[in-house]
Amino acid sequence: MSHSIFSSDAPHPEASSLTAFAENQLNRDAEHRDEESIKQALAKEGTHILAFAQDRLVLKHDGQVLDPLFARYELKDLDPNWDDAVLLGYRKSGEPRLAVPVRVNADELASQYKPADMRSLWRDLLLEGEILGEAAQGMSLIRWNGDNRFCGRCGSVMESRIGGYKRVCTACEHVIFPRTDPVVIMLGIDEERNRCLLGRSHHFAPGMYSCLAGFVEPGETIENAVRRETLEESGIHIGRVRYHASQPWPMPHSLMIGCYAEAKSMEIHMDEAELEDCRWFTPEDTLAMLDRVSASGNTSPPKGAIAHRLMRDWVEWKR
Repeated sequence: MSHSIFSSDAPHPEASSLTAFAENQLNRDAEHRDEESIKQALAKEGTHILAFAQDRLVLKHDGQVLDPLFARYELKDLDPNWDDAVLLGYRKSGEPRLAVPVRVNADELASQYKPADMRSLWRDLLLEGEILGEAAQGMSLIRWNGDNRFCGRCGSVMESRIGGYKRVCTACEHVIFPRTDPVVIMLGIDEERNRCLLGRSHHFAPGMYSCLAGFVEPGETIENAVRRETLEESGIHIGRVRYHASQPWPMPHSLMIGCYAEAKSMEIHMDEAELEDCRWFTPEDTLAMLDRVSASGNTSPPKGAIAHRLMRDWVEWKR
């Protein structure tokens, strides 16, 4: 008897843990954040800090070793902006982890430093595991604080509060909190013919195909966003939607919500403004792209990307 992927959580009970940026194990201790949190964390012995120059993490560069962790005294030459520091949380050892923006331009850093954006940290394996997740958290919060220096209501200066997780207007006292933008990313599946739907955006690397994706709009469920975006981009109607995994995406502060989507129509009517190509692929074609052995030269997003996870888990799911 054949079983549907839409009635199973196989092949992984929590596929999110296998995506890049997802291994952050910090205790965020959110219920205890207050105006003294950063001061207290900086006073603790063994505190480490992640430094950000614009949208790039600053790594200490010593020969072949790249180190993202700074002690407070090591930041002096980078001109840190302590007013916009963020307390990320605490490691299991009790060690505080903070993020701080620095005023030195990323392109003007001395030779002992290497700035790297989030994609490079992941794709070039500059950081892995928990520290990559911590960097993602730091980047998202540093960017949010930097983008909200002025009040959206009256235009006055806003100040950071409770360790970087709230901003308050100095004039009208308007309060805002960090945002996370939900994005659905879905693998359309034609179960009857055993194939999946993939597309190519105009900005993709040559030959790369991936899952369709789009932002969730206000007043919309995840399931309806999957159906709408798939229909808009490919012309394919979707029935059942099954959540599979999520991924923090710190560019700048999104949450990728990975789903499988049941195709109820087969004829593709591609939106050429959104996609360069869109087509159906067999499991064999998909696996060849994942393993970089496709005779066509086509490829998938790299390991760690949630699209890679959706594609590989569909191929490896035992029916």
